[in-house]
Amino acid sequence: MNIQDFDSKKNYWAAFWQKEVIDRPLICVTSPKKDTIPFWHMQTDRIAAQVCLSENYDPFFESFQKSVDTTFYGGEAIPYVNLTLGPDQYAAFLGAKINAKDDYDTTWVHSIVDDWSNFEVKLDKCKDSYYTKMKKFMEYGTKFANSNFVIGMLDLHSNMDALSALRGPQDLCFDLMDCPEDVHRVLNEVRKTYNDVFEMAYTAGDMAKTGSMGWAPTYAPSGKFAVIQCDFSCMISPSQAREFVIPAIAEEASFLDHCVYHYDGKDALGHLDDILAIKEIDVIQWVPGDGQPRSIEWMDLLKKIQKAGKGLWLYDWTNEEIINNFKELSPQGLVFSTSAPTQQDAEKLIETVTNLM
Repeated sequence: MNIQDFDSKKNYWAAFWQKEVIDRPLICVTSPKKDTIPFWHMQTDRIAAQVCLSENYDPFFESFQKSVDTTFYGGEAIPYVNLTLGPDQYAAFLGAKINAKDDYDTTWVHSIVDDWSNFEVKLDKCKDSYYTKMKKFMEYGTKFANSNFVIGMLDLHSNMDALSALRGPQDLCFDLMDCPEDVHRVLNEVRKTYNDVFEMAYTAGDMAKTGSMGWAPTYAPSGKFAVIQCDFSCMISPSQAREFVIPAIAEEASFLDHCVYHYDGKDALGHLDDILAIKEIDVIQWVPGDGQPRSIEWMDLLKKIQKAGKGLWLYDWTNEEIINNFKELSPQGLVFSTSAPTQQDAEKLIETVTNLM
């Protein structure tokens, strides 16, 4: 790979997954590179989806390469590109249609299921399908990157998130009570597609060679890695989650060598003990949600997660907060993602935290 200090970064990440500490918690900090004019690569889910579907790849990747060339990737930060059709792309692989508007950053799908008994779970792999288009997008990106950056693993809203997109979250909530046997049947079939979708992305991104980067930018230098989640879980009770969600999450975690669980919102905290009990989940990304205090104000929760043997990916602390408060947490399995105004500031952050250990 042509990434600066890549061997050192891989060593830190390898230690991270083993809950070992070299000399500090991991810090992924980016800034404008010294003596360069910063270039901002404009990317949203909608833009990436439009590029993927149009197959007009070069302007997108040329823009991203300019951004990489003018960005300093400090500590364990690694340049990577997030290729996506949007948060509902897994449902699109199963037959839903991607929708986008120019004044929206994201994409979405409309529900296509009126009755689960009439729905057949099948990955659409035809020539012009979303699945095939994404495969080509990732393969092209891998060739273009030429070892200068990493292709990120897809954001896979699988399991009950996929069913929620296909059916609509409100109707799916009713289905859990009205026809749970139909939900189980379809969910079991959707779960069977996970390995196929993962392997497509893993191979297209040449991740056996480059390592794997999650959309929440944590990196595994070897093995199968992804961010897993079930955002739909915030809408159901703990008993329903134990029936429909937890087994699927545990299955995905067992398939992967390393994983981060994207824990989105306080409304899902009723499932925390069940999630923490899944041995194969390595790291928790705690997202408090809009209007909620930032993660640094949930210190008791963060410590509970660590006490359960899980690592933490923290993305919303200021650099001053990292310096002043990182020692409240165990450095084992702890990683911060942040930015700095200058390369000197980024380097100073890493130096300061190292000296404080």
